[in-house]
Amino acid sequence: MNLYEEARNFADQAHAGQVRKYTGAPYITHPIVVAGTIASITDDIEMIAAAVLHDVVEDCEVSLPEIENRFGHRVSQFVSEVTDVSTLEDGNRAARKALDRQHLAQASAEGKTIKLADLIDNSPQIIQYDSKFAKVYLKENAALLKVLTEGDSRLFNKANDIVVEYQLRSQHPQFFK
Repeated sequence: MNLYEEARNFADQAHAGQVRKYTGAPYITHPIVVAGTIASITDDIEMIAAAVLHDVVEDCEVSLPEIENRFGHRVSQFVSEVTDVSTLEDGNRAARKALDRQHLAQASAEGKTIKLADLIDNSPQIIQYDSKFAKVYLKENAALLKVLTEGDSRLFNKANDIVVEYQLRSQHPQFFK
C-alpha cells in the first residue's frame, strides 16, 4: 500500500460515521475530493496524503504527533498548517477566523494549496444549501485568499473566481437568472 492509500484508509476510519452537513454524504467524500484536486496538479504523494488527512486533527480524535508517527514529518506539517488553531475561548467567529488566517499566512506554499483545494470543494455546497451562511463564509474566504497567494496559482484563481462570482451574483442577481 502506498502512502496515499494508507492515509486514505486512516482518514476513512477517523471520519467513520461523520456525514457532510448539507448532503448527508459520508464525510470522507470531502477529503477524497480535496486530495483528488491536489493530485490533479502535482504528483507529490506527501501533499496528496496530507490533503486526504486535512480534517482529521480538527474533526476527529487524532493528534498531530499521531499523524507524524504514521505518515512522517512533512505530511504532519501540512496537516498542521491547514488545521484551525482557534478555539471557542478565542472570542467570536470573526476573532477566531482572524487567528486561523494568521496561522495560514505562515503556511508553506503546499499547505496553502491544500487549503485552496478545501475552499474549492466546500464553497459550492455552502452557496447551494445555506445562503445565509454563504454570505459570511464567502466574505471570510475573500479575506483568506489574501494570505493564500503563494498557493498553486490555478487553484488560487479557481477559488478566487468562486468568491468573485458569488459577490457579483449577490450584488446583481438580475443578471444571473
